[in-house]
Amino acid sequence: MRVLFVTSEVTPLIKTGGLADVSGALPAALRRLGDDVRVLVPGYRQVLSALESFKIEAFISGEDGFPDARLFSSVLPDGVPLWVLDCPELFQREGNIYQNAKGFDWPDNAIRFGLLSKVAAMLGGEASPIAWKPEVVHCNDWQTGLTPAYLHFVPGGAPCVMTVHNLAFQGVFEPLLVEELGLPVESFQPNGVEYYGKLSFLKAGLYYSNHITTVSPTYAEEIQTDILGFGLQGLLKTRRADLTGILNGIDEDEWNPAADPALVQGYDSNKMAGKAVNKRELQQQVGLTVDADIPLFGIVSRFTHQKGLDVVLEIVPQLLAAKAQLVVLGSGDAEMQAATLALARKYPGQMAAVVGFDEKLSHQIEAGIDIFLMPSRFEPCGLNQMYSQRYGTPPIVHATGGLADSVVDCNKLTLARGEATGFVFNKMTAQGLFACIKKALLSYHDKQVWAALQSNGMNKDFSWQASAMQYREIYSNLIKHL
Repeated sequence: MRVLFVTSEVTPLIKTGGLADVSGALPAALRRLGDDVRVLVPGYRQVLSALESFKIEAFISGEDGFPDARLFSSVLPDGVPLWVLDCPELFQREGNIYQNAKGFDWPDNAIRFGLLSKVAAMLGGEASPIAWKPEVVHCNDWQTGLTPAYLHFVPGGAPCVMTVHNLAFQGVFEPLLVEELGLPVESFQPNGVEYYGKLSFLKAGLYYSNHITTVSPTYAEEIQTDILGFGLQGLLKTRRADLTGILNGIDEDEWNPAADPALVQGYDSNKMAGKAVNKRELQQQVGLTVDADIPLFGIVSRFTHQKGLDVVLEIVPQLLAAKAQLVVLGSGDAEMQAATLALARKYPGQMAAVVGFDEKLSHQIEAGIDIFLMPSRFEPCGLNQMYSQRYGTPPIVHATGGLADSVVDCNKLTLARGEATGFVFNKMTAQGLFACIKKALLSYHDKQVWAALQSNGMNKDFSWQASAMQYREIYSNLIKHL
């Protein structure tokens, strides 16, 4: 099958979050299964500088409110064909790809990602300037949400899949942009792109796409509720028959403790000695007291309310009083950053904090800690809980979204079945989290139980193949029913 995979970011060229990881891994997994998948991404400064070579494939004349652009062809490091939408006026900027250096959204984001959506629809329709024609267009998150709308209003448009990675981000803009973006006036209504009097890119994608997917089965159910539907639960309920939750996979080559170049010593489920070596190295590196026996907890996360870091900070004194250590890596909310650093200063040798993002250190933390903390209030999928299990580091997670789908709570029954891989708590409070921590500490001090937990997690299949097969089935059904 010929599939155009449209995304606003893709590893290893440009990344701000998990969307980039999915965009790098899923197309590669689909190609391994024999499909002709090509990725379309904006030509950010970081993307163009990372490419060894590219070729101009087409010139795209500006229309409506869009500037002129060019389409380049290139290839990702793993061999996946790449289309790059080159428009320096919109994409070659300093700062984050979505925000300026001061942390504010670029004021023309609607035009920037409207152009991405418009070109994706052009490539999926009869007016494409490229000979290669996709049978399915696969869109991701609000930045590509107008693609299904554009495809709906052009002749011969390919069927479209819309994947929601996080419903909380919807791309909502002023209604006056409808005309500038070249959308038909009749599309601005409840049965269209209108969202509480404004224009929503994500609403457009959910309404006009042929099929909707989310990144875990539980999240697919959660977004149909008032709590996590963010105003779109009614639409999602009406489209329930066209909504599928597919759990993300992970890159098992990049996240492989036996061959991870970031680690001082590799290890696997049969030879675990290297994990203790990495723990000692991590303790030294971040300034914790070197102690092989003390349980070391870790967090790698964005500092946001969603991720529940505020709840962790609330119980830090109790955690450290229980003769444990904590290392935190991440950035985000300024108050959370300050509070985390203040606690690390208050408890030297017991708690360490690094504000920022360090890919190598994130691998070292997954390998060096004993227990990973991930108490997200909601989590569409999440990847770190999977990395943790792969690295023999049982995670503690809140029972939501992909966390509930990928971590099996440790109890007598799941241990007996060889299924237990971590610890799951239901009550999203400091008390609920700390109760789960105490349960985990009891298991940690039982060497037999802990070894079983580590082995179960390390031998679990988190590859992309199973997920890719589910996407292939959706593509195939859409093509058959054209």
